[in-house]
Amino acid sequence: MSEEIPEEKKEYDTTIIYDYADYPDIVSGRCDNCGKAQFESSVKNYVYIRKCRECGMKKSI
Repeated sequence: MSEEIPEEKKEYDTTIIYDYADYPDIVSGRCDNCGKAQFESSVKNYVYIRKCRECGMKKSI
């Protein structure tokens, strides 16, 4: 009887832009939601926004 316990995965709302000061990276340079390290960057109103290419999670840096 070996039952696998699934890992708890944090699900972040991808419609919200999270502030880096309030939500720093769990693993530096990786997305907190999916763990990927590929991002799209944009600047809007002098605010640098980082968007994950895999899941779409956004953080203002």
